[in-house]
Amino acid sequence: MALLISLIVLLFGWFGWRYLYQKQRNEPLLPTNYPQLLQAHVAYYQDLSDEKKKLFEDRVSQFLNHVKIEGVGTTVDDVDKVLVASSAIIPIFGFDDWYYPLTNVLLYEGNFNADFQTTGEDRTILGMVGEGGALQSTMVLSKPALHEGFANETSKGNTGIHEFVHLLDKVDGSTDGLPEYLLPKDHLKPWLQLIHKSINDIKSNRSDIDPYGMTNEAEFFAVVAEYFFKRPDLLQEKHPELFARLEEIFHQKPREST
Repeated sequence: MALLISLIVLLFGWFGWRYLYQKQRNEPLLPTNYPQLLQAHVAYYQDLSDEKKKLFEDRVSQFLNHVKIEGVGTTVDDVDKVLVASSAIIPIFGFDDWYYPLTNVLLYEGNFNADFQTTGEDRTILGMVGEGGALQSTMVLSKPALHEGFANETSKGNTGIHEFVHLLDKVDGSTDGLPEYLLPKDHLKPWLQLIHKSINDIKSNRSDIDPYGMTNEAEFFAVVAEYFFKRPDLLQEKHPELFARLEEIFHQKPREST
């Protein structure tokens, strides 16, 4: 009898925990103005169904609850937070559970150099993912570049998405343009061959892909991912094979109604 009572108590406790957990998950987690900010500033969010918008909002909230966004030489407002979080969620929205190994995002007042200085020469860097040391779990972004990526809806670039794709690429241990956790093994070699063919097309002026993609395989992957999420219509028209591979990698079909 005592064992039966204990089991009943455990069952009620388990169902109670489940109820509270689901209730907490279903409560609005974002500040009330954030959905309006998403609608105003994030074209990707605008194209989602109402159901998917709610899911996107939940994912944004989860990200902001775990990652601290700070300004260096600049202030951070709600729009900044919405754009950083959207940059993070867009590439992983096709996966149910995915968390970045990230604790901080630093927003700089402008472009910076390799020493993270925003004055002087060689200030050409728009974003960077930390490698080792104190910056291991930190991302650095130029605030103007972050905003430009969302404000210019006809462009093929988005600095925030670019840097978060580098983090996705890095999950298998190396940032090399080969997302081994996102592609079947027998698709990795064709993907690498397609990268090299596409880089050669850029070098020969036969491509509209950002020439920065010629830097190496990792940068090509990040650059073409920006293109995929910003202008899927144009990418599918001009680079159908790349478009199909990226649909497979990100588990998303951005041209279909969501």
